[in-house]
Amino acid sequence: MENFYLFVIMCVLLIILPGPDTAIATKNTLTVGKTGGLRTIFGTCCALLIHTLAAVVGLSAIIVKSAFVFSIFKYVGAVYLVYLGIKTLWALRKNKAAPDEMSIESKYGNKSCFKQGFLTNLLNPKVAVFFLTFLPQFVNSGSPSFIPFLIMGITYTLLTAVWFLFYIYLLNQIRTFMKKPKTQTVMEGITGTILIGFGIKLALEKAQH
Repeated sequence: MENFYLFVIMCVLLIILPGPDTAIATKNTLTVGKTGGLRTIFGTCCALLIHTLAAVVGLSAIIVKSAFVFSIFKYVGAVYLVYLGIKTLWALRKNKAAPDEMSIESKYGNKSCFKQGFLTNLLNPKVAVFFLTFLPQFVNSGSPSFIPFLIMGITYTLLTAVWFLFYIYLLNQIRTFMKKPKTQTVMEGITGTILIGFGIKLALEKAQH
């Protein structure tokens, strides 16, 4: 493995760019709270570790090379993102629900945060494409790729966790302001629209050969 420090810098720059993972973490932190955000990012990191193992054993290469398999992941992931976006927008209709109803909804949402973070990342074929096109650039030609891929994948996952811990903490600090009915309505509307947008964008992605 070479240029590890450059790899770390590139990872940080890529991680802080807003994407589906950021959108779902934002939604769950604002609607459920810090615990919801932490559960979401834990799900995201578990999915990243699976992508890492898939890259190490070559499964990701199959997704990248096979247009059919890529399409399956692409459309399932796109439908899931659109579903989450519509669900978020639909939840705006329940803003006038009674406090006890909102409490029940928050508890239910807290339980589903891990699943949302996990599936949003796992069903995104662009992550597999990223691992198979980005990581090899930092591996010496002709050398075994198992250990370097594993180290870089774990490093990327840890950096993702650190960034989102900071991000969730920051969101939680301003959550009192964000929980104001008018502010929350606007934020949930924006987040729901963004999730649907990411889903449509993912559906239009073409397999890379």
